Amino acid sequence: MFRRTKTETATTVPAEPQGKPGGKGRPTPSRKDAEAARKASFKKPRNRKEASAIRRDKVRTERAKMQQAMQTGDDRYLPAADKGPIRRFARDYVDARYSVMEFALPILLVVSLVGVVFSSQFLWLAGVVNLLFLAMILLIAADWFLLTAGLKKLIAIKFPKESTKGIAFYAVRRTMQMRRWRLPKPMVKRGEKPS
Repeated sequence: MFRRTKTETATTVPAEPQGKPGGKGRPTPSRKDAEAARKASFKKPRNRKEASAIRRDKVRTERAKMQQAMQTGDDRYLPAADKGPIRRFARDYVDARYSVMEFALPILLVVSLVGVVFSSQFLWLAGVVNLLFLAMILLIAADWFLLTAGLKKLIAIKFPKESTKGIAFYAVRRTMQMRRWRLPKPMVKRGEKPS
């Protein structure tokens, strides 16, 4: 009378346990498993070969984390030279603006190549190449000054009590690279204000 039929039990599907919102998304390990994992992490290698393998794996995982951080801008795994909010602000400031220094190397290579190839045929071209070199050097110097002065001014406003030692050279070094080759990857678009 009160029994279930086999067809009723087959159709009822047990509901999957719902995780708490904000939970870690996996069950808590048992005490035995947690202690075994902890002891395994402190276990000393038996020989040099095993020790070097462990060291290689550790270096490989750290390098992979660092390469991923270079792509995503994750501050936890960046190299020491790129860590910190001031360095991130400097990167964003550089990446948001157009710069003469960014295009200086390709332009100077083209100008010098034209000078070398055609200077024997056109004698006046050597003077033009020299003038272009001088103009590029002056433009680079002006861009360098404007970049460092603007960056230091904004950092003094945004981070008043922080040290800005080496930040100008860091920004100039980043500016000299083509935008697509910069690491960590640019996180802002051109013309966008750095946050």
